[in-house]
Amino acid sequence: MSFQKPDSFQKLDDLNRRLEAFSHALSILGVDEAVSMAVGGGEARAESMAALAGMQHRQASAPEIADWIDAAEREDLDDEQQAAVREFKRQYINLTCLPAEFVEKQMRTRMRSEQLWRDLRAKNDWASFEPALDGVIQLVREEAAMRADVLKLDTYDALLEQYDPGTRAATIAPVFDDLKTFLVDFVPRALSVQEEKRAKHPLKALSGSYPIERQRELGLAMMQAVGFDLTHGSLSVSHHPFCGGVPTDVRITTRYKTTEFLSSLMGVLHETGHALYEQNLPKAWAHWPLGKARGMAVHESQSLFVEKQLGRNPAFWAWALPVVEKHLGEDWAIDDILPHVHHVERGLIRVDADEVTYPLHIILRFEMEQDLLAGRLQTRDIPEAWDARMQDTLGLSTIDSPGDGPMQDVHWPAGMLGYFPSYSLGAMMAAQQWATIAKDMPDIEDDLAAGRFERVNDWRRDNIWSQGSRWSTPELMQRATGSALDATHFKRHLEQRYG
Repeated sequence: MSFQKPDSFQKLDDLNRRLEAFSHALSILGVDEAVSMAVGGGEARAESMAALAGMQHRQASAPEIADWIDAAEREDLDDEQQAAVREFKRQYINLTCLPAEFVEKQMRTRMRSEQLWRDLRAKNDWASFEPALDGVIQLVREEAAMRADVLKLDTYDALLEQYDPGTRAATIAPVFDDLKTFLVDFVPRALSVQEEKRAKHPLKALSGSYPIERQRELGLAMMQAVGFDLTHGSLSVSHHPFCGGVPTDVRITTRYKTTEFLSSLMGVLHETGHALYEQNLPKAWAHWPLGKARGMAVHESQSLFVEKQLGRNPAFWAWALPVVEKHLGEDWAIDDILPHVHHVERGLIRVDADEVTYPLHIILRFEMEQDLLAGRLQTRDIPEAWDARMQDTLGLSTIDSPGDGPMQDVHWPAGMLGYFPSYSLGAMMAAQQWATIAKDMPDIEDDLAAGRFERVNDWRRDNIWSQGSRWSTPELMQRATGSALDATHFKRHLEQRYG
């Protein structure tokens, strides 16, 4: 006898299948736009994607859905079905916090701001950009107030909830304060250690001749080795590396320089980390929010785990170096490649930062976002505030180059306040996950040195990937590692590698 799903749960299940079909189409259209679409196709593509997104939003926020949720909560559901309804309800409430007219107004304001930003960043023209950004920030303040009212959260927490469910500023702030204090002292120490090493063992220059096709073959070999399923994904080229598509058809991209290969390879490993998460999410719940990845910090933890905890681990390079030599034809010792893999440098640009200096870029933005949202900082005062914080933490000034300062990222022009913490939270989560694995499997680096990633992936599949969105971000970390997130593991990781 076949199992009959309760009526209202069945309605939600059918709805989720329809919504998933929209998501699938939008995702593949978005990837195609970034990778393959001719420039002249942009306007029509934007229209078709906007129409599909509108249809999806109307179906996903229909008022009768609230009744289905209420009825489903009273039905005889098993644990997984209850979790599925719980997570769907959370998403429905977040989706219906904002009136449709406000969403449309915000979308128009953000798009104009982003388009202006693309033009004015290269010109270092803060004065012309400031009014557009101020309009975006005013609307973010309105959005945060509306969300906070419905969700019963502080305003910044209401924004954080959109990217990392369950994560709160009061929990992040002390962790970031601790990390900032450590890094302000540690960055000079790491640079000094690097200088001493290079005095004894001068940096060996890379040959600077790396054909794209060979780099591509190397990337594919590395992807497959660490667990990527090439029957359910692919590697392409785009302006900025990303991971997109859907779990059954994951599209990852990179970009190549023929003068060096590490930035492309590390980009491939990073995006493969995202892809492994997507490919291993619970398939039975793929069309429900329950079967999706648990927020941006957890997603970043999976990409940074592959890029940093594996891809920059000396044991990994004991295995990887012969693979690199096979594809790129160079004969290096591990002591020649590691100084390139572990290079540390103070810099203005977040996306170019190494793993030692990177968190300082994030903490600066986290602190300023809270001030902007609370009205303690006004848009016109951003360049001076940014410069003061950069000087305090990295000893660098951006006062004469806003393009390298507050105009360098797309996030604020696009209204994405609350997103930045995910990057450094992800790095800390990755370090804590690796520390747990290393404690449970003391010989795990022998696996890396032999190119065996099965045990590492089994742990991640059991503790992270298969859980989907069943738990909040803090609960997931507690269950996976046995303790709440703290900076200790990340600090220890940096000291061991760079100290």
